[in-house]
Amino acid sequence: MSVQFNRPDIIRPPSEWKSYFLPLTSGCSNNTCTFCGYYGSKLNTIGVDDIKREIDAVALYRQSGICLAAISPVVYAVAHGWDGKRVFLQDGDALVYPFAKLGEVLHYLNEKLPYVERVGTYATPQDILRKSPNELDELRRLKLGIFYMGMESGDDEVLQKVGKGVNRYQIVEAGGKAREAGITLSVTVILGLGGVDGSEKHALETATVLTAIDPDYVGALTLTLIPGTPLYEQWKQGNFNPISPFQSLEELKKIIENTSFSDCFFSSMHASNYLSVRGKLPRDKEKMVGELGHVMASGDPSLLRPEFLRGL
Repeated sequence: MSVQFNRPDIIRPPSEWKSYFLPLTSGCSNNTCTFCGYYGSKLNTIGVDDIKREIDAVALYRQSGICLAAISPVVYAVAHGWDGKRVFLQDGDALVYPFAKLGEVLHYLNEKLPYVERVGTYATPQDILRKSPNELDELRRLKLGIFYMGMESGDDEVLQKVGKGVNRYQIVEAGGKAREAGITLSVTVILGLGGVDGSEKHALETATVLTAIDPDYVGALTLTLIPGTPLYEQWKQGNFNPISPFQSLEELKKIIENTSFSDCFFSSMHASNYLSVRGKLPRDKEKMVGELGHVMASGDPSLLRPEFLRGL
């Protein structure tokens, strides 16, 4: 390759499990979130020519099954299980890639792999806010059809404490820009991010901001303390009090009860959660709240995902 670039591990939304994972970056430009494994990471980018070389290799492999010795075996391992329909741009911050170069990559991808139906990427609110409406329109035209935006919380106090780098109003603005451009928006929130003391406010303010954005999808995760992150150290020093598993269900229930969506698929299916619920809101609100209420009322920990099965 023209520059030293270490291919990132595959970290993806659950819905992208059949996608081809095409790296543009590694690390994250917004590397100040105290709960995140990317904290303090350095953002690296791969050159356009090297990305095109990988696209060429995938196209050749799909057409003839030929594997080139100069191409990483990871490329072929991922391509082997790919359904040919979706591409996910890596890493945690691929939308930060310079717009002109991103457009060039997407043009080439569409030329060489015209059967691809949709391209997706993680997108920080800052990434979206930096793009003009015309730029977002162009990206959508080039099949960049879904943004996975980490909102985490709607509580400005929590957002400031965890170093998110944006406030609730900027998050709403970013979500609105994506939706106005016709790009599908999937928003992630983190249960427990406010700790015990901030639990109720975190849940209620998160519901308010989600309502204002009115996204297509919402995915709830539960905070997992990662060794080496500042939030983990705060917990070890007694300065952060995590919520209990049943308190996470209470937060989830409050968020669902207090949101008002047009048509949103809401899920807590991620492996970090203690209980999985899913459904269309507002249609399935009563059912989902009832499921949570039933488990909470039972107080039975055997109904929850055990700690050893939880994951990132």
